[in-house]
Amino acid sequence: MGGGRTIDAVGMGWDLHRLEAGRPLILCNIPIPFEKGLLGHSDADVALHAVTDALLGAAGLGDIGEKFPPDDPKWAGSDSGRLLRMVLADVGRAGFQAANVDVTIVAERPKLRSYKPQMRQRLSELLDLPAERVNIKAKTAEGVDAVGRGEAIAAYAIVGLAKKC
Repeated sequence: MGGGRTIDAVGMGWDLHRLEAGRPLILCNIPIPFEKGLLGHSDADVALHAVTDALLGAAGLGDIGEKFPPDDPKWAGSDSGRLLRMVLADVGRAGFQAANVDVTIVAERPKLRSYKPQMRQRLSELLDLPAERVNIKAKTAEGVDAVGRGEAIAAYAIVGLAKKC
């Protein structure tokens, strides 16, 4: 790995939310024009939720549902970028810093190719990482399951953490 960093911990995250008319679609903290958005207690940004869970897992700090319970009105409508930054601070207090992140967003529609550079840049900013250490992939479910039928969007993330110097 370039830059002299070694990976000391790895975490994996996953999330899925239903699509619903009348909601904004937000992925990696970027609004995406679409007739439906993701349904959830916060802004339902599946990509950032997956990254947040991966950060928590890599640092051994539990999961997003423990940190931000969906039945707690305090977190209703929360910006997932803000939640990710709070978790990143916890990860820092645990002695780690993000070293890299790889995210896969699975959606039949909308097509996300043209939004990937914006999503990569925004995630780079949120994680205080150079853009070359952030990767965003967009896939379809080939018509299979709720995602494939256009009823939901899912995201997977893997995060590498390095010990803070």
